Amino acid sequence: MSTEELIAALRRGDRRSLARAITLIESTRSDHREEAERLVESLLPLTGGAVRIGISGPPGAGKSTFIERFGLDGIALGRRIAVLAVDPASKRGGGAILGDKTRMTELAKAPGAFIRPSSAGDKGGGVARRTREAILLCEAAGFDAVLVETVGVGQAETAVAEIVDMFVLILPPAAGDELQGIKRGVVELADLVLVNKADGELVAAARRSAADYASAMRLLRPALPEWQVPVRAVSALAGTAIKEVWGDVAGFRAALEESGAWSRRRAGQARAALWSEIGDSLLDHFRAANVAAQLGLLKREVMTGARTPTAAARALLAAFFGERNGR
Repeated sequence: MSTEELIAALRRGDRRSLARAITLIESTRSDHREEAERLVESLLPLTGGAVRIGISGPPGAGKSTFIERFGLDGIALGRRIAVLAVDPASKRGGGAILGDKTRMTELAKAPGAFIRPSSAGDKGGGVARRTREAILLCEAAGFDAVLVETVGVGQAETAVAEIVDMFVLILPPAAGDELQGIKRGVVELADLVLVNKADGELVAAARRSAADYASAMRLLRPALPEWQVPVRAVSALAGTAIKEVWGDVAGFRAALEESGAWSRRRAGQARAALWSEIGDSLLDHFRAANVAAQLGLLKREVMTGARTPTAAARALLAAFFGERNGR
């Protein structure tokens, strides 16, 4: 399929073509990268209309179960839902289990939904390198809500907040020491906090946890003056209070659009994407440069304590830039 045919298929909202386009942008082959850049550039006028929602939380919080229920409720409201699920990669083999599609079986069957698991690879921050471009492709294909599920929660899993409009933090019922374990840096990024599993014997615990988190949120300075972060007890399993979350999303967007913060946030996303790509591209060029012999030697010296990492890095960078300048 040519780039022009792929663009036409994406404009029609064809899900198979969308999957093919995301595979193209995730490729590291140089000819594929050139084609991918042309594709995204051509589709830019069709992007920007969707609400981009990042979803994070510790393992066991029920993120996938929530996304499935949330997505199905969104489809019932007339929305088209795209889910970009970023799975952790193996440090040994580099692969990922990519199990989110198997955990969202009902949503995966819905005609108005698209689920794409991707490996985080060696990227930190809870998102894959090409997630930003995948969001744009989903928007060009007509999806009006793009959900980005991260690999986990912690100080490192916060890069998703730079590529979405609304950052949702999902937590299990907790109290005391467990509440202390949630990093403040992650909570400060949240635009909405949901305490999941408010069903069965955990209803009371979930409500207490929601009250505790609400009290904690009041101690933090609001990131946006036009928005007080809500804290809700929900049950993805039973569907309790999930429709209200769609109301929170609509209220958040309306508040930010009225103040102009929505467009500023989108501009910030584009700026963050630029710097991220600069950093990633520099690393790519560095790894491809002819400094392998020095790298092996300096790495051994650092590992044996004969040289500091700072000095070794400085020597490698000097060699790299010397090569680039023809010296």
